[in-house]
Amino acid sequence: MVADCGVREARAAVRAAYEAFCRWREVSAKERSSLLRKWYNLMIQNKDDLARIITAESGKPLKEAHGEILYSAFFLEWFSEEARRVYGDIIYTPAKDRRALVLKQPIGVAAVITPWNFPSAMITRKVGAALAAGCTVVVKPAEDTPFSALALAELASQAGIPSGVYNVIPCSRKNAKEVGEAICTDPLVSKISFTGSTTTGKILLHHAANSVKRVSMELGGLAPFIVFDSANVDQAVAGAMASKFRNTGQTCVCSNQFLVQRGIHDAFVKAFAEAMKKNLRVGNGFEEGTTQGPLINEKAVEKVEKQVNDAVSKGATVVTGGKRHQLGKNFFEPTLLCNVTQDMLCTHEETFGPLAPVIKFDTEEEAIAIANAADVGLAGYFYSQDPAQIWRVAEQLEVGMVGVNEGLISSVECPFGGVKQSGLGREGSKYGIDEYLELKYVCYGGL
Repeated sequence: MVADCGVREARAAVRAAYEAFCRWREVSAKERSSLLRKWYNLMIQNKDDLARIITAESGKPLKEAHGEILYSAFFLEWFSEEARRVYGDIIYTPAKDRRALVLKQPIGVAAVITPWNFPSAMITRKVGAALAAGCTVVVKPAEDTPFSALALAELASQAGIPSGVYNVIPCSRKNAKEVGEAICTDPLVSKISFTGSTTTGKILLHHAANSVKRVSMELGGLAPFIVFDSANVDQAVAGAMASKFRNTGQTCVCSNQFLVQRGIHDAFVKAFAEAMKKNLRVGNGFEEGTTQGPLINEKAVEKVEKQVNDAVSKGATVVTGGKRHQLGKNFFEPTLLCNVTQDMLCTHEETFGPLAPVIKFDTEEEAIAIANAADVGLAGYFYSQDPAQIWRVAEQLEVGMVGVNEGLISSVECPFGGVKQSGLGREGSKYGIDEYLELKYVCYGGL
């Protein structure tokens, strides 16, 4: 059993984090780096157990869970190195007897709220940066997946990270709203980092506004996947499979709508359907060969089912799949739809499931217009062999991340984040640590 924390426990965790911050900020960058590196090493040593925890609590296929643990650990490795690269500046002013310094200092206690779809990696991507900067954290993991957060806490303790630096407050769905509000409105919290839905992100922004807290948010997406006539079909299909069906379609950067140019449309749909039938196997995440596990809960299944039924009622054609899987419960068949139009739910509502709707288009301008019509802009993908078109489309897509002839784009070394209503700030990369640092200008006179 996992403790079901309430407001009292949340506030106690914030106080513990604040008290620890007063000490942690004084720890040298080299020592913080060393502790993060030890935490990384422990994750690698325990990677098999950590992966099994992910599969047990989310249903993610074990092979993918192993991949997540490595990805998760690499953030600790990366930020252990970045901890020693927080540099300031010296500015020469017009006054000869003055010097201007710019310092970078840790912002304070960070409230970290993470989702269930990457229950380990979404924590280390935030916490690694925060701890490297000298901040402390209070983590509220998703109600569906608390065990990964607690396992990370155990390894952090074994690595020697001091008590109060990394705090976890698991809670039930019933308590989630009030616990989230408590940590986001607490005056001792200086920073909020959230990954989740745009709707919840807006609520947390309201909480942050009352005390003008710093925020970074990675919110919903509606990723377009565009296939132009010049594309290599096999390459595009491989990218579509990777982008759409990783974690059974439950990632924030999953392709949500496939825009395929008329000249290549039929060949792409045929090859995509064949690849789905050949390579996707629905089953228990612990069973060897499973590539598609269950959706996270019944509500998620109902959403996919609703989108499929809506599309079919408006003229879409089911190429393959289209219904709940015979395994029952939270399983849904990987589904491909064609003859999809822009008035269908699946084209303007994030699916978060194994549904691939294909829209036929004629011109580059039409595809860009459809892709940019969304009020969110996290990731986008397109396939083309035309160099001039590649430059045009990459620059015109209104998203924070673009995959050109590539369906998997996440990497610890690269900035992750979106534009429009997909969020604020960036995670990972050399820019990620800046989200937890304040600039301080010091004017040194009388020289």
